[in-house]
Amino acid sequence: MSGKYSKKVSAMVAAVMAVSSFSVFRSSVNDVKAIEGVKPLFEAECEELEMDDGVEAADKVYNDEYPGFSGTGFGWVKGGGCMTFTVNAPETGMYRLETKALMYLGAEGEFRQAEVNVKSGDYSKKYTVNVPHTDTWSDFSFGDIKLFEGENTISFGGGWGYCLYDTVTLTRTPAPDFSKASSTPVDAKATDETKALMSYLASVYGKYVISGQQEIYGGGNDGNMELEFEFLEEKTGKLPAIRGFDMMNYNPLYGWEDGTTERLIDWVKNKNGIATTCWHINVPIDFDNYTPGDEVDWKECTYKNYQTSNSTFNTANILEEGTKEREYFDAAVEDLAEQLKLCQDAGVPIIFRPLHEAQGNEGNFTGGTAWFWWGDRGPEVYKELWKLLYTKLTEEYDLHNLIWEYNSYNYANSPSWYPGDEYVDIVAYDKYNCEYGRDDGLSGGPCLSAIAGIYNYLVDLTKGTKMVAMSENDTIPSLDNLTIENAAWLYFCPWYGEFLMSENKQDFDELNKIYNSEYCLTLDEMPEDLYGKVHSPSDPVVTTKPEVTEKPAETTKPDVTTASSTTPMETTVTEPGAPAGDIIYGDVDKNGKVDVTDLSYLSLHLIGEKEFDEAAMKAADTTGDGDVNLADLARLRQFLSKIIDSLGPVK
Repeated sequence: MSGKYSKKVSAMVAAVMAVSSFSVFRSSVNDVKAIEGVKPLFEAECEELEMDDGVEAADKVYNDEYPGFSGTGFGWVKGGGCMTFTVNAPETGMYRLETKALMYLGAEGEFRQAEVNVKSGDYSKKYTVNVPHTDTWSDFSFGDIKLFEGENTISFGGGWGYCLYDTVTLTRTPAPDFSKASSTPVDAKATDETKALMSYLASVYGKYVISGQQEIYGGGNDGNMELEFEFLEEKTGKLPAIRGFDMMNYNPLYGWEDGTTERLIDWVKNKNGIATTCWHINVPIDFDNYTPGDEVDWKECTYKNYQTSNSTFNTANILEEGTKEREYFDAAVEDLAEQLKLCQDAGVPIIFRPLHEAQGNEGNFTGGTAWFWWGDRGPEVYKELWKLLYTKLTEEYDLHNLIWEYNSYNYANSPSWYPGDEYVDIVAYDKYNCEYGRDDGLSGGPCLSAIAGIYNYLVDLTKGTKMVAMSENDTIPSLDNLTIENAAWLYFCPWYGEFLMSENKQDFDELNKIYNSEYCLTLDEMPEDLYGKVHSPSDPVVTTKPEVTEKPAETTKPDVTTASSTTPMETTVTEPGAPAGDIIYGDVDKNGKVDVTDLSYLSLHLIGEKEFDEAAMKAADTTGDGDVNLADLARLRQFLSKIIDSLGPVK
């Protein structure tokens, strides 16, 4: 992970600012309406909204006219004022706020900050957004905001002001089409085991979340590399399916054998788990006086950016043949490749997350730059560095056991850091918000939010073609929030030490609840042929969990009869809420039971890729209101996650 101390400082800065930043992206309001197939929860002309001081209903700006607006004019935000409206949300969940706007100041590529405020009862949340300059009226999305069932007051505008708003629309956030996410590695020469793992990940994506846990590196925990895993077994009776490793100690400077590769191979081959690894590769701080091949004490090395560490290592020079930086990078890659080759020879594929968190806090805080040296020269250098590493490992070292995972952020300029679809298998995000920027409706304790707004942003980054994972985190989002917010993270993976084992970072009741839910896949639920075949979304997911005597009885997952089941989330509805005839609410595939296949079918129907006959439409109406929309999808997901115990008309 990063210098976690840097993250804490940045988080405290964010807390002082008392805002949570998320990006604006261009979109079409009409497209969103078409995808949902339902009427917006709210839409209005902005000049008709309630306005604070600093906002004026106008049809021109001084003597300047901006033709193309609808209605009688627009809301002209001149200062810190906001426009406000109130809505009644039918259910707690994520909603997309969109506007037709024109930010007339500045030049192309420049941004001005605005804000969105949400208030529901005692809950309040402020989001900051970056609105780009435009010369004409354009559709923009403020992103996804969380609303709570009942009355919510929403205001927008404010910030730096000087922006024009024509219309505003609020809709339920559309469900992603998980079938778009690629199940094939970008490396055309991927090993059979790597293809099998990639296909398995895709087969469960959107239906389940896979549990993960990062191990400590080096000689941490007094040499007990199992501390976090023993802790999880004690608290939940389970082990995570994914184990996170770090290859940082295999380096040309001070490297020593800490057994990482041996543990990684053992986790996959002997425990049937999934391995992911990052690479906190260090560089000498005094690089000007460094001679390639010299040993350097770890205290004289750094993985931080040159601005913080005062390192003389110039990342941009790696891209030039013959430079000392390139010579060092080549030596570091050689050490890494040696370990990855041992894994490949053992038939072990890896979710490989190199050069992670490259953008760091760049573009988010004044004067900020990337945390790590590999991102400290900006996005163009970083993207070429990623491609160089990809080429060296796959072509020069003939390594094809890697699933390439890229760490993204959700800043306005984050797309400029993306290396490209042809070099990335999975897009990931590292979540550290357990104490700051919460939107879970709680007033204290670890933040249990599923950060669905960020998840949806990352889905949109690749138009849904890549799976999206939470590759590092502090608090594991609660089962309820993951379900309600429809944030279908591929997996979660808490950092080691206090990030898992401290009450300030984890709610242990919620930790136990999610580990023992049917939505969360643990080590004992990995298929025996995990690495032996190409998996399909239609494959049954079979639980093979052993009996756990110390686990609290009330948190055990219910028994599932596998003889007739298709997934461990299968639940048959007999009562209440069955419509007339043989139709069962939620049973859209009409096979007599309700399971995640029905969830997938309903998702595809809502995006227009699967037609339903009359019987399926009746079964899909899980709220019993005579319409089929995202509320039905959310309710079905809640039912499958045991949050509610019946489907049908909502009283």
